[in-house]
Amino acid sequence: MQITLKNPLDMHLHLRDGALLDVVTPFSAKSFAAAVIMPNLTPPIDSLHKAQAYKQAIKDSIHSYAKAHKQPLESFEPLCALYLSDSLTPQELESCAKHGFKLLKLYPKGATTNSDNGIAQVLDSKSYEIFSAAQELGIILCIHGESGGFVLEREMEFGAIFRELATRFPNLKIIIEHISDHRTIPLLEEYDNLYATLTLHHITLDLSNLAGGALCHHHFCKPVLKTPKDKQALLDLALNAHSKVCFGSDSAPHSLEAKQKGAAGIFSAVGLLPQLAELFHKHNALHNLQAFVSDNAMKIYDLACWVQAAQAWEDNPKLITLEQAPYKIPESIRVLDSNLTPLRAGEMIAWREIESKA
Repeated sequence: MQITLKNPLDMHLHLRDGALLDVVTPFSAKSFAAAVIMPNLTPPIDSLHKAQAYKQAIKDSIHSYAKAHKQPLESFEPLCALYLSDSLTPQELESCAKHGFKLLKLYPKGATTNSDNGIAQVLDSKSYEIFSAAQELGIILCIHGESGGFVLEREMEFGAIFRELATRFPNLKIIIEHISDHRTIPLLEEYDNLYATLTLHHITLDLSNLAGGALCHHHFCKPVLKTPKDKQALLDLALNAHSKVCFGSDSAPHSLEAKQKGAAGIFSAVGLLPQLAELFHKHNALHNLQAFVSDNAMKIYDLACWVQAAQAWEDNPKLITLEQAPYKIPESIRVLDSNLTPLRAGEMIAWREIESKA
């Protein structure tokens, strides 16, 4: 059995920088036509100059890998998001929009990796000024939606902020990043301008995979894995390719040493599309995989309207063919003097990627 996906998209991806960027980027560039690249570097990507430099660094890394390995990875388009920090002004936001950077990422201060420069008060006049400018400029606001409360209640508690923003700024498109709690789902139905990304790990894992036996630090992420009820509700959204959701891996590489010290993030970029095909096939939903990994995102983010590369995808698509055949996820990926451990490391999965046409 085979399936060919047209222009797969990963709408939430961490590539980091330096040597780590060079190692992890090819896994996504081979399989996806584009990805939304998270800006939580140190220092954060919070200006036009930094966004342009980061995008060029990603493109240079891809070009170097493609040249060395004779693979056509240049068809991958990095969609670099801007970090909403205290230094970001409406004027800078306007400059970014004019140069094609139309994704703004909000991290509540201290909520996750490299979020110390995030926003302490989301609902205040300074933040409202930025949100108003984003609404006028057609910028999409992507939010890591967690409070500072009890870990299993953080996303639910942040729901009040999603409601306030969706109501106050009705023409601002807002993405609930890596939705993890079934209690958040009704918001998607209640507000026309609220959408969400779904990760592979939140639709396949729950708290038992993190702490049901020996503690598995490779399954620690933020927002934390939740209950079987949450997992099933999110899986149903994905399998049905609900029109308000799309795929965003939140693949977040950390060294083995960092993971052992408690770093939050799951490195899922290795074998992503085969794992999704395996999951959707298992649940008799392969017919919805195209919408989940591409079509929905094209509509939600209006990509053809502001991403130059996307305007050519219909006539010249990136085609990824998957087949039902065994594929082993590597045990680890070497980066300088350390290792990355991918999701399902060492496991044999039932699907593999066999070719691509860029």
